[in-house]
Amino acid sequence: MSRIGRKPINIPAGVDVSVDNSVVTVKGPKGTLTQKIHHNMIVEINDGIIEVKRPNDEKENKSLHGLTRTLIANMVEGVTEGFKKELDVNGVGYRVQKTGKDLVMNLGFSHQVIMSDNDDITIEVPNPNKIIIVGADKQKVGQFAAEVREKRPPEPYKGKGIKYVDEVVRRKEGKAGKGGKK
Repeated sequence: MSRIGRKPINIPAGVDVSVDNSVVTVKGPKGTLTQKIHHNMIVEINDGIIEVKRPNDEKENKSLHGLTRTLIANMVEGVTEGFKKELDVNGVGYRVQKTGKDLVMNLGFSHQVIMSDNDDITIEVPNPNKIIIVGADKQKVGQFAAEVREKRPPEPYKGKGIKYVDEVVRRKEGKAGKGGKK
Protein backbone atom coordinates (compact mmCIF):
# COMPACT_ATOMS: atom_id res chain seq x y z
CA MET A 1 0.00 0.00 0.00
CA SER A 2 1.03 3.57 -0.56
CA ARG A 3 2.03 5.11 2.75
CA ILE A 4 0.82 8.53 1.69
CA GLY A 5 -2.29 7.23 -0.08
CA ARG A 6 -3.69 5.38 2.90
CA LYS A 7 -3.37 8.31 5.32
CA PRO A 8 -6.82 9.70 6.14
CA ILE A 9 -7.54 13.41 5.62
CA ASN A 10 -9.35 15.17 8.46
CA ILE A 11 -12.01 17.65 7.40
CA PRO A 12 -11.79 20.76 9.61
CA ALA A 13 -14.87 22.60 10.84
CA GLY A 14 -16.32 24.98 8.26
CA VAL A 15 -15.13 22.93 5.29
CA ASP A 16 -17.56 21.12 3.00
CA VAL A 17 -16.30 18.31 0.75
CA SER A 18 -18.35 16.66 -1.98
CA VAL A 19 -17.54 14.03 -4.62
CA ASP A 20 -19.53 13.79 -7.85
CA ASN A 21 -18.43 11.56 -10.76
CA SER A 22 -14.69 11.77 -9.95
CA VAL A 23 -14.85 15.54 -9.36
CA VAL A 24 -13.94 16.59 -5.83
CA THR A 25 -15.19 19.99 -4.64
CA VAL A 26 -13.92 21.55 -1.42
CA LYS A 27 -15.59 24.69 0.00
CA GLY A 28 -14.14 26.63 2.88
CA PRO A 29 -13.60 30.09 4.31
CA LYS A 30 -10.89 30.99 1.75
CA GLY A 31 -12.86 29.88 -1.32
CA THR A 32 -13.91 26.88 -3.38
CA LEU A 33 -11.56 24.49 -5.17
CA THR A 34 -12.49 21.80 -7.68
CA GLN A 35 -10.27 18.97 -8.90
CA LYS A 36 -11.02 16.21 -11.40
CA ILE A 37 -9.45 12.97 -10.23
CA HIS A 38 -8.77 9.74 -12.10
CA HIS A 39 -11.87 7.56 -12.47
CA ASN A 40 -10.10 4.53 -10.89
CA MET A 41 -9.60 6.26 -7.54
CA ILE A 42 -12.31 5.77 -4.90
CA VAL A 43 -12.90 8.72 -2.56
CA GLU A 44 -14.99 8.04 0.55
CA ILE A 45 -16.17 10.60 3.09
CA ASN A 46 -17.07 9.18 6.53
CA ASP A 47 -17.46 11.04 9.85
CA GLY A 48 -15.35 14.05 8.91
CA ILE A 49 -12.58 11.97 7.34
CA ILE A 50 -11.71 11.56 3.65
CA GLU A 51 -10.18 8.26 2.55
CA VAL A 52 -8.72 7.56 -0.88
CA LYS A 53 -8.70 3.93 -2.00
CA ARG A 54 -7.60 2.12 -5.13
CA PRO A 55 -9.38 -0.81 -6.79
CA ASN A 56 -6.30 -3.04 -7.23
CA ASP A 57 -2.50 -3.10 -7.14
CA GLU A 58 -1.84 -2.33 -10.78
CA LYS A 59 1.11 -0.03 -11.35
CA GLU A 60 -0.99 2.89 -12.63
CA ASN A 61 -3.38 2.70 -9.68
CA LYS A 62 -0.49 2.54 -7.22
CA SER A 63 1.06 5.68 -8.67
CA LEU A 64 -2.26 7.55 -8.70
CA HIS A 65 -3.14 6.62 -5.10
CA GLY A 66 -0.71 8.91 -3.29
CA LEU A 67 -1.08 11.66 -5.87
CA THR A 68 -4.86 11.79 -5.49
CA ARG A 69 -4.66 11.86 -1.70
CA THR A 70 -2.09 14.68 -1.76
CA LEU A 71 -4.12 16.77 -4.22
CA ILE A 72 -7.22 16.49 -2.02
CA ALA A 73 -5.20 17.26 1.14
CA ASN A 74 -3.76 20.38 -0.53
CA MET A 75 -7.27 21.49 -1.46
CA VAL A 76 -8.46 21.11 2.15
CA GLU A 77 -5.41 22.99 3.45
CA GLY A 78 -5.82 25.71 0.81
CA VAL A 79 -9.43 26.56 1.66
CA THR A 80 -8.65 26.69 5.40
CA GLU A 81 -5.18 28.27 5.71
CA GLY A 82 -4.15 29.11 2.16
CA PHE A 83 -0.68 28.97 0.63
CA LYS A 84 2.01 31.62 0.52
CA LYS A 85 5.24 32.14 -1.47
CA GLU A 86 7.70 34.86 -0.54
CA LEU A 87 10.18 36.38 -2.99
CA ASP A 88 13.14 38.69 -2.37
CA VAL A 89 14.31 41.31 -4.87
CA ASN A 90 18.08 41.97 -4.71
CA GLY A 91 20.00 44.54 -6.72
CA VAL A 92 20.82 48.24 -6.85
CA GLY A 93 17.75 50.08 -8.13
CA TYR A 94 15.62 46.92 -8.19
CA ARG A 95 12.31 47.52 -6.45
CA VAL A 96 8.67 46.52 -6.59
CA GLN A 97 5.43 48.25 -5.70
CA LYS A 98 1.75 47.48 -5.81
CA THR A 99 -0.43 49.80 -7.87
CA GLY A 100 -4.08 48.78 -7.65
CA LYS A 101 -4.16 45.13 -8.75
CA ASP A 102 -0.85 45.41 -10.60
CA LEU A 103 2.64 44.49 -9.45
CA VAL A 104 5.03 47.07 -10.92
CA MET A 105 8.66 45.95 -10.94
CA ASN A 106 11.78 48.00 -11.74
CA LEU A 107 14.34 45.31 -12.59
CA GLY A 108 17.09 47.14 -14.43
CA PHE A 109 15.36 47.08 -17.80
CA SER A 110 14.59 50.21 -19.81
CA HIS A 111 10.93 49.65 -18.97
CA GLN A 112 8.86 48.61 -15.98
CA VAL A 113 7.65 45.02 -15.79
CA ILE A 114 3.95 44.87 -14.86
CA MET A 115 2.06 41.74 -13.75
CA SER A 116 -1.58 41.66 -12.66
CA ASP A 117 -3.01 39.45 -9.95
CA ASN A 118 -6.24 37.58 -10.62
CA ASP A 119 -9.20 36.41 -8.55
CA ASP A 120 -7.36 33.36 -7.18
CA ILE A 121 -4.15 35.11 -6.17
CA THR A 122 -3.36 38.25 -4.20
CA ILE A 123 -0.01 40.02 -4.21
CA GLU A 124 1.33 41.83 -1.15
CA VAL A 125 4.35 44.14 -1.15
CA PRO A 126 5.31 44.90 2.48
CA ASN A 127 8.50 46.70 1.41
CA PRO A 128 10.15 47.57 -1.93
CA ASN A 129 12.33 44.44 -1.88
CA LYS A 130 9.78 41.77 -0.91
CA ILE A 131 6.86 40.15 -2.75
CA ILE A 132 4.35 37.85 -1.03
CA ILE A 133 1.97 35.81 -3.19
CA VAL A 134 -1.05 34.37 -1.36
CA GLY A 135 -3.86 32.11 -2.57
CA ALA A 136 -5.94 29.01 -1.88
CA ASP A 137 -4.72 26.90 -4.82
CA LYS A 138 -1.17 25.62 -4.25
CA GLN A 139 -0.53 25.04 -7.96
CA LYS A 140 -1.60 28.54 -9.00
CA VAL A 141 0.41 30.23 -6.22
CA GLY A 142 3.53 28.29 -7.16
CA GLN A 143 3.06 28.92 -10.88
CA PHE A 144 2.54 32.67 -10.42
CA ALA A 145 5.59 32.88 -8.13
CA ALA A 146 7.66 31.07 -10.78
CA GLU A 147 6.44 33.51 -13.45
CA VAL A 148 7.41 36.51 -11.29
CA ARG A 149 10.85 35.00 -10.58
CA GLU A 150 11.31 34.31 -14.31
CA LYS A 151 11.25 38.05 -15.06
CA ARG A 152 14.75 38.41 -13.53
CA PRO A 153 16.17 35.18 -12.06
CA PRO A 154 19.12 35.56 -9.65
CA GLU A 155 22.51 35.63 -11.32
CA PRO A 156 25.49 33.83 -9.72
CA TYR A 157 28.10 36.63 -9.72
CA LYS A 158 26.48 39.45 -7.76
CA GLY A 159 23.28 37.69 -6.66
CA LYS A 160 21.06 40.29 -8.32
CA GLY A 161 17.53 39.30 -9.30
CA ILE A 162 14.34 37.82 -7.85
CA LYS A 163 14.70 34.73 -5.67
CA TYR A 164 12.57 32.74 -3.26
CA VAL A 165 13.20 33.58 0.41
CA ASP A 166 14.45 30.05 1.17
CA GLU A 167 16.44 29.73 -2.10
CA VAL A 168 20.23 29.61 -1.88
CA VAL A 169 22.01 31.15 -4.86
CA ARG A 170 25.41 29.56 -5.47
CA ARG A 171 27.88 32.37 -5.98
CA LYS A 172 30.71 32.27 -8.50
CA GLU A 173 34.02 34.00 -8.14
CA GLY A 174 34.27 35.88 -11.42
CA LYS A 175 37.46 36.65 -13.31
CA ALA A 176 40.78 35.47 -11.90
CA GLY A 177 42.23 38.95 -11.70
CA LYS A 178 45.02 40.89 -13.37
CA GLY A 179 47.59 38.91 -15.19
CA GLY A 180 47.05 38.66 -18.84
CA LYS A 181 49.56 38.01 -21.61
CA LYS A 182 53.16 39.16 -21.57
